[in-house]
Amino acid sequence: MNVAYWIVAGLLALFYLYGGGMKVVRSRDRLRPMMAWVDSTPMPAVRAIGLIEVLGAIGLVLPPLTGIATWLALAAAIGFVVLQICATGVHLRRGDRRIALNLTLALSAAVTIWLATTWT
Repeated sequence: MNVAYWIVAGLLALFYLYGGGMKVVRSRDRLRPMMAWVDSTPMPAVRAIGLIEVLGAIGLVLPPLTGIATWLALAAAIGFVVLQICATGVHLRRGDRRIALNLTLALSAAVTIWLATTWT
């Protein structure tokens, strides 16, 4: 289970580090081609979402790696499930039915929760 956790959590962390990092540093114009929702969202909120994603990615990896406060990995995975449920709602409200990535990320985070409960 430990190896499975590192594979799933590692891939999830890489995705959120990249996506969150882009939200933190890129302009609205550079985000728009990949994330149409940024037009209807204030940039401070976009930046905050990006920061939350980066911190969550760190939370998936660093606590289990150091053995300190390993429950934070579980909290980060739960946070990602909640984030993707909310993101799916935003997409559906905007009339965007392309939610496969959101559902995949939510499922991956749910698997991470299950795997994290085996050692926390």
